[in-house]
Amino acid sequence: MFGIPGKQAVTMTPKAAAQIARLMQKDGHAGLRIGVKKGGCAGMEYTMEYVEDPSPNDEVVEQDGARILIAPMAQMFLFGTEIDYEVTLLESGFKFNNPNVAEACGCGESISFKEQPGS
Repeated sequence: MFGIPGKQAVTMTPKAAAQIARLMQKDGHAGLRIGVKKGGCAGMEYTMEYVEDPSPNDEVVEQDGARILIAPMAQMFLFGTEIDYEVTLLESGFKFNNPNVAEACGCGESISFKEQPGS
């Protein structure tokens, strides 16, 4: 929908691809859908959910056995994002390195986006 020919909408680091592939394999999911929704102190939050039946309108990104599906309404906000998986002493989880983010709240759970052309 918002793609550039020959360029994936999002990319995954090898750690993120390995974790997503593990999650898919563990319970037999078809993939992991990512999106955005209103919420949090900065205005928007990322969403992630397991997918059993992909929607024909989802943007599909596959890498090393991992499959990410991007919800149609989120595609313009996520284009160019790199998804990483980090493990620290206190926590582990996915990290979105998104060039479209204008600011994030202090806890890192919510974001606001740069003004989109034509909006």
